[in-house]
Amino acid sequence: MAKKENRLVVTMACGECKERNYTTEKNRKNDTGRISFNKYCPKCRKHTEHREEK
Repeated sequence: MAKKENRLVVTMACGECKERNYTTEKNRKNDTGRISFNKYCPKCRKHTEHREEK
C-alpha cells in the first residue's frame, strides 16, 4: 500500500474572479512551487488559469 504522507490537498482559484472552484492533490517533494492549470470557471463561464491558493 502506498504512503500518502507527501501528498497535500490544495485549493485552486480562478485568476480573474478569484473564485475557489477546484481542489487537487500535489506531491510536496516533486512540486515545491505553486501549480497552475487552465480549467473551466463556472462564474466567468470560460476557461481561465487556476492557481494554487493557501
